[in-house]
Amino acid sequence: MEFSAVNTAWVLIAAALVFFMQAGFCILESGLTRAKNAGNIIMKNLMDFCIGTPIFWFVGFGIMFGSANAIFGGIDIFTNGDYSSILPDGVPFYAYFIFQTVFCATAATIVSGAMAERTDFKAYCIYSAIISLFVYPVSGHWIWGGGWLAELGFHDFAGSAAVHMVGGCAALIGAAVLGPRIGKYDKNGKPRAILGHNLTMAALGVFILWFCWFGFNGGSTVAMEGYTTAADGSDMFFGTLTGLVFATTNMAAAIATVTTMIFTWIRYKKPDVSMSLNGTLAGLVMVTASTDCIDMYGAAIEGIIAGIAVVLVIELIDKVFKIDDPVGAVGVHGACGLFGTICVGLFGRDGGLFTTGSIDRTVVQLVGVFSVALFVVVTMTIVFLLIKATIGLRVTTEEEVIGLDALEHGLVAGSYADFMPSLGSVPNPTMPSAVAAGTVSSDEAVPVQVVTDKSGVPASDVAMSKVEIICKMDKFEDLKAALEAVGITGMTVVNVMGCGVQKG
Repeated sequence: MEFSAVNTAWVLIAAALVFFMQAGFCILESGLTRAKNAGNIIMKNLMDFCIGTPIFWFVGFGIMFGSANAIFGGIDIFTNGDYSSILPDGVPFYAYFIFQTVFCATAATIVSGAMAERTDFKAYCIYSAIISLFVYPVSGHWIWGGGWLAELGFHDFAGSAAVHMVGGCAALIGAAVLGPRIGKYDKNGKPRAILGHNLTMAALGVFILWFCWFGFNGGSTVAMEGYTTAADGSDMFFGTLTGLVFATTNMAAAIATVTTMIFTWIRYKKPDVSMSLNGTLAGLVMVTASTDCIDMYGAAIEGIIAGIAVVLVIELIDKVFKIDDPVGAVGVHGACGLFGTICVGLFGRDGGLFTTGSIDRTVVQLVGVFSVALFVVVTMTIVFLLIKATIGLRVTTEEEVIGLDALEHGLVAGSYADFMPSLGSVPNPTMPSAVAAGTVSSDEAVPVQVVTDKSGVPASDVAMSKVEIICKMDKFEDLKAALEAVGITGMTVVNVMGCGVQKG
């Protein structure tokens, strides 16, 4: 095989860009969740890549690109087989192997955001490994490895379905099985906003992902020199195709962001910042399947669809299905991955319903997305239920309330030690040293002196200027529920940490 330095360099550059998406996901998810869990988010994104890489080498690549049959590629321990038939022109094996490895890691990392702030770390490592070991490679074989969907003519250029919908469906099942975070829904099932701790970080994560998406989509041409067949059947220079991919990718993201801003401005009376950030990602996910076979008009239309769909799906998941998805991963990756793959059959220049009048491609795309979604839903439901029934999927109430950084990773001062007071050196940061020493029962209530006002003035006419309540963090949700039960509708909460004479 004659190798091409230009094509090889482009594939490796694209692989590096897709790898850097891990940084984007990491700080996006950290920013949209609470500070007490930032270190946990970092570890999960780190482990997605570091666990997925050897597993994909061990058996995942063979399952995905083997030629055993149309359903399952085959078992090739440590990837020692001959894959010359599936290599892009001029690209050596290891360049293509690392390119596919970073895609696998991206599918796994999507799940972490939807299950953030209450997932046991051991359980997370297990199901992340299973996604890289089996779930992603099998569905990837169907689409990109010469499997039955590829034989039908299913088109998913860079992974709206193969990567994003797979990750989004797994995230949906995981969040549903896991249950919502403590305090997410009131007694009537109405969702409460649990704000992330750093919107600036979340925005930077989105910009990093947007930048890296040019490698994610553009790199999927796997070439920069030579010619390929364009959607209209003519010869197209690979550089021209890559330029088209860059342009349509960028247009869909920009239009989706503007659409989400306008839509939330109308719907919420204010242009929503975090939802607009998700709108950007929704546009990127939406166009990923069709970016090589649509024109700029198609990219703009897909951006509009994505910008509206992401808002409605996130609301549907949160308010109707009561599934707690802290970062909106199901709406962004699951829903827009599905819609974007279907859009190939609607707007593609080589068989789209609205461009050629043929419904054949649309039918194939529908069969593909629902087959892949069904496979992931069934498989991941079994995986999550087995983990839940054995080692457990969710952390304890104490761990969730105090924060996963402190109790799962030993970051007693949190992930921002230089910016927050220290909890001090206590055996258990959830209780004072007197309780830890056993001199006071952890369940013993503090006596409250009740004073009755005998002035006869109605309570509604008494100006209540300030009431201060000091409580342990692990009792806060109970306190909040009790206050709401007696009609207290608002409060200001300050998280105070430190240590005194008793180191408590």
